Amino acid sequence: MKEQQEKDILEFGTSQMDEIQTLSIIGEIEGHDCLSENVKTTKYEHLLPMLAKIEQSDSVRGILLIMNTVGGDVSCGLALAEMIASISKPTVSLIIGDSHSIGVPLAVATDYSFIVPSATMMIHPVRMSGQVLGTPQTYNQFQQIQDRILDFIACHSRAKKSVLEELMMNTSMLSKDLGTVLVGKEAVSRGLVSEVGGIDRALKKLKHLIDDVR
Repeated sequence: MKEQQEKDILEFGTSQMDEIQTLSIIGEIEGHDCLSENVKTTKYEHLLPMLAKIEQSDSVRGILLIMNTVGGDVSCGLALAEMIASISKPTVSLIIGDSHSIGVPLAVATDYSFIVPSATMMIHPVRMSGQVLGTPQTYNQFQQIQDRILDFIACHSRAKKSVLEELMMNTSMLSKDLGTVLVGKEAVSRGLVSEVGGIDRALKKLKHLIDDVR
């Protein structure tokens, strides 16, 4: 059992302690395209079946999501967020470094969320690499993607969509981009995160949520 836990941590950044399953969302969220071997990634195709297995497990009572991500593939990140949000067992997220871009929906997908004082959340418009056609249809597609993201965040947090749009289109903070960076308690005051706290408070809250559903 111990050897399997060590293998899971090395390969997937996950481990089970008593009734709690920990999952880490770190680096860049890798989606449909493989990233360089030099880039630290979270592979969504690994986490999706893991989450399905946890949902059916009798031994796992709750999930702790530990986050330090710069974002990544929008489609796959949002798919992960929807999967986490649909888990019937109690879930808590803890942002220990950054939760940028598509990491924001992932952070708010849980039942309760924490952020350490020095951690940040970044909200910015959708970016797309590669060839882009300069047509109205392209811009409409970008708007549709952004609406999907903002609707999810608004649905799973205390933040209003109108406020999120203002943060996303802010021109006064980032020197080479639009958007807003929220540090620690700012993310709480804006309604994105439940409260400021670390691993101790996150585990305590998760255990409390588990006890409530016994």
